[in-house]
Amino acid sequence: MCGIVAYIGGKDAAPILLEGLARLEYRGYDSAGVAVTGKTGGLKLVKKKGRVADLAAAVPARFKGTAGIGHTRWATHGEPSDANSHPHLDTAQRFAVVHNGIIENAEELRAKLESEGVVFVSETDTEVLAHLIAAHAKDAAELEDAVRAALARVVGTYGIAVLDAERPDRIVVARNGSPIVLGIGEKEMFAASDVSALVRYTRQVVHLDDGELATVRADGFSTFTQDARVTAKQPSTVDWEEASYDTAGHAHFLIKEISEQPAAVERTLSGRVDERFATAHLGGLNLDAREARAFRRVKILGCGSAYYSGELGAQLIEELARIPAHAEPASEFRYRNPVIEADTLYIAVSQSGETYDTLAAVQEIKRKGGRVLGVVNTVGSAIARECDGGVYLHAGPEISVASTKAFTSTAVAFALIALHFGRVHDLSPADGRRICAGLKALPGQIREILAQEGSIAKLAAEYAQNAGMMFVGRVRGWPVAREGAQKLKEVSYVHAEAYPASELKHGPLALIGPELPTVAVVPDDELVEKNLTTLGEIRARHGRVLMVGHTAPDPKYAEDCILVPKNEPELDPILLGIPLQLLAYHAAVALERDVDKPRNLAKSVTVE
Repeated sequence: MCGIVAYIGGKDAAPILLEGLARLEYRGYDSAGVAVTGKTGGLKLVKKKGRVADLAAAVPARFKGTAGIGHTRWATHGEPSDANSHPHLDTAQRFAVVHNGIIENAEELRAKLESEGVVFVSETDTEVLAHLIAAHAKDAAELEDAVRAALARVVGTYGIAVLDAERPDRIVVARNGSPIVLGIGEKEMFAASDVSALVRYTRQVVHLDDGELATVRADGFSTFTQDARVTAKQPSTVDWEEASYDTAGHAHFLIKEISEQPAAVERTLSGRVDERFATAHLGGLNLDAREARAFRRVKILGCGSAYYSGELGAQLIEELARIPAHAEPASEFRYRNPVIEADTLYIAVSQSGETYDTLAAVQEIKRKGGRVLGVVNTVGSAIARECDGGVYLHAGPEISVASTKAFTSTAVAFALIALHFGRVHDLSPADGRRICAGLKALPGQIREILAQEGSIAKLAAEYAQNAGMMFVGRVRGWPVAREGAQKLKEVSYVHAEAYPASELKHGPLALIGPELPTVAVVPDDELVEKNLTTLGEIRARHGRVLMVGHTAPDPKYAEDCILVPKNEPELDPILLGIPLQLLAYHAAVALERDVDKPRNLAKSVTVE
């Protein structure tokens, strides 16, 4: 949520800032703004409620500057408006500030500044920062000193960029709980909250750590801590290409990313399936066999779709490794003062690697001496750096707010982890070979499912006309049903609930009728007869049923059916989720929703 872009160099800053902000639109926002300054000083500012295109239309032709900062805002303090948009200025209009995160003591600081005569023009917490920096600049030798002094008074999370009209040769950025990445160019420098804003201009990046600041100039950068201690940072190379951030002829990023899943799964599997020993090769876990055997429990933490993929992963670990495993929302974990056990392995899941709730859970576990692995998509992200080891998904950039290929690749990563731990424990070589073969078959089977898009689109258009839908699944199908309901509600705004199929008769069956259709996830496993009995109960109440499974049912159980290729029973849930992604997407298209940018949601949630 929210986005930051900064540039300093020899080029006109405004077009670069606007292009970078357009790249960050997927993160979720309601307003945008830019501020620039040139060698002669003075700030120029334009900010608008609405989309980046509205901002671009409002930028005048004479808006020149070789240093600038830009921002897309997702409202937390104050409604979406021109006045509440970033950047924010101090009273003298010397300093411009953009900020991601939340200042928890903003009201206290605001009251103190108002008592000193400061007049605020917005409702935001960020404006406090601009006035604080201005106040400390009176006694500071350098911009960096004023920024450090201001941040010393702040409680909360932030990623910021500060522009000073009197020092147009630099931009100061800082990070605490909200990502900031530096981009290294040829006699120019960039900064952003996400590498997607940088890849058009550079592949060399530096990730700031929490509590770290940086000064960026056209000819380079320096990094330091809050107490002015110099830090040494080495650039890394971004693997993702600029083309990954384009729709490539697709109507939306969401359908592009759904269609990319065969290749994404192939990348997740690449070099990791060890057929010789019927196991998975996962050197990034940083665990030898003795350490792996010592764990007696696995706890998986994530938010949203990452949490549901964690539920799927817990099932895989229990089935293949016979280790008790459980998934829990990371957003709730640290607030219950969790007991951290030495023989429990904790796994944090995040597509962005910057999800604040998950990052905070990782830090809580580390404080208490626990061992944490990460399953993340973004190399060099905060969670990846905090963890003791882990697995990168290599799914490629995911731009649409609704997760699809990252969810599927995460499930595949958990299958690899489960196979690895299973072979360290008691999974037989024969079963190991069976899972290896199943994993290698996944990309081709996903392509088979994607080939059914046309027929699924027709079903989606019909089902989208209902006010709500019920999703049910049992055991292996339960996490799939939960993720299916999540996808439908977040992109189509059709109300969707998910329940274990076994729980339907314990309350939710009261909702069933002609006006509430049910999507049933029915793998062809040992529970298929029990699942069909549940469908019979729904049909007896005149409920319409869409079954997603491996075998076409008797019409008395389901009016509609989507068939999925059969894999190994443990891996079937990975495939059963693909049709539900297509169902959600085409329901949203039929209802003319803003598919890639659902209302009220953000891609990377970097605040609580």
